[in-house]
Amino acid sequence: MPSGAVRQAIRCVSSSLHSTTLRAQTTMAAAMPDPLPVRQKTPLVTEVGKEPPGPAMKTNVPGRESLRLKAELDKIQNTDAVHFFVDYANSRGNYVVDVDGNIMLDVFTQIASLPLGYNHPKLIAKMSNPDNMVTFINRPALGSFPPADLVDKIRGTLMTVAPPGLQHVQTMACGSCSIEHGQKAMFMAYMRRERGGKPPTAEDLETSISGQAPGCPKLSIMSFNGAFHGRGMGALACSHAKWFHKLDFPVPDWPMAPFPKLRYPLEDFVRENEQEEQFCLEQVEDLFETYRQKGAPVVGIMCEPVQAEGGDNHASPAFFQGLQDIAAKNNGYLLLDEVQTGCGVSGKFWAHEHFNLREAPDVVTFAKKMLTGGFYYKQEQKATEAYRIYNTWMGDPSKIMMLEEVLNVVHQNDLVNNAADVGQFLLQGLLDLQKLYPGTMKNARGLGTLVAVDFPTTAFRNSVVITLRNKGVNAGTCGEAAMRLRPSLIFTKSHASVFLTYLEATLKDLIPGRKV
Repeated sequence: MPSGAVRQAIRCVSSSLHSTTLRAQTTMAAAMPDPLPVRQKTPLVTEVGKEPPGPAMKTNVPGRESLRLKAELDKIQNTDAVHFFVDYANSRGNYVVDVDGNIMLDVFTQIASLPLGYNHPKLIAKMSNPDNMVTFINRPALGSFPPADLVDKIRGTLMTVAPPGLQHVQTMACGSCSIEHGQKAMFMAYMRRERGGKPPTAEDLETSISGQAPGCPKLSIMSFNGAFHGRGMGALACSHAKWFHKLDFPVPDWPMAPFPKLRYPLEDFVRENEQEEQFCLEQVEDLFETYRQKGAPVVGIMCEPVQAEGGDNHASPAFFQGLQDIAAKNNGYLLLDEVQTGCGVSGKFWAHEHFNLREAPDVVTFAKKMLTGGFYYKQEQKATEAYRIYNTWMGDPSKIMMLEEVLNVVHQNDLVNNAADVGQFLLQGLLDLQKLYPGTMKNARGLGTLVAVDFPTTAFRNSVVITLRNKGVNAGTCGEAAMRLRPSLIFTKSHASVFLTYLEATLKDLIPGRKV
């Protein structure tokens, strides 16, 4: 049985949790956090309560109240994706509380979108400050009527964490529209270059309205098998993870390259993984030529630093360096989709900073933990006409205001380095469990807290996630048989130990008679 700091920490937490959880389950009212002060007539902006001492379950999940609400909602819309209904007022930090009173450690955090967990005191204070009320009430059409403080707010937030080498940023509302406007930025830059910097002709303008060439040229963007970039049609065209994302939807004939399928542990398969990545890079090179011959030249490559929805698939820095070189060789651009990997979770603020690229990517998209969507870009990708990169809201100043506080907390508490440290602890704990259950767990992998592990089948993976949730830990899934973890930036080694303790208990339940 493995020993060391991780196992020792887990044992200590397990012992503490055993007594704590028993007390919490028998006296649930004491364990439940106090309601948020915003329910009171006079809000108390600093007293928001502490995290629960640990998971405490009243029912299986979903419980009776979640099922009742789901049935009601199903009369209005499809609810097949609903896991459970949340009591957001009583959720705290890394713990989510459902409407049946179950307290769960949340290592999925609203599909990787909560930077500071639930109801962080600093964000409550920001929301409760009367001076900020105007920003929350009056949502402007930013492209035409921006507020006076927008420049200072963007410089004080998004530009302070801009990827090295990128001096421009455009806010958007969500990940999918960030991707699609990033695609448009690449298309426009490509065609400006093709026209030699000259303005479009009258024919270009006229034919564009009817969607015909030359105004709407036949161009393409290369993406990867296993990718997921969003559900808007442009983002969907570059997504190749699961059938339910794309079934029945017409998409353009754009190239899909193979993404490396690395073998683990990495140190045991160095040569094989190098060969796999080289094969994939050769396919990328070939697809540039194939689509050039088809009359639909590739204007750029779009890729996630870690393929999330597709299975938490990783590749080496050398692979991404190769992508950048191939794109440049073929007069194309490189867009890196950091919607799920940005905001410090990888142990660097942007995951692509691990890759030691020779220069910045041309476009970097963001959303989720950044609270606002948007994309960074180079001067070449900057729009040269009005309304080309545009929609009504183009983001939301209130989200930038909240991001300002998030970044303050991140910097003051060194949360990027915390993600690196806790992520290593978490990964080592999974590797230890993997040794205990070699036929059950495999391919534990991670970058910061972007951590995942595979199980033998989809059905068994689902059983693990459901059993784990019923014990008091809410985790996520991805790919065919992977469980992924997407905790908040305030996730600590103590929280990681809770997760590992409950995961081991889950495996013992699902593999009866297993001696460890």
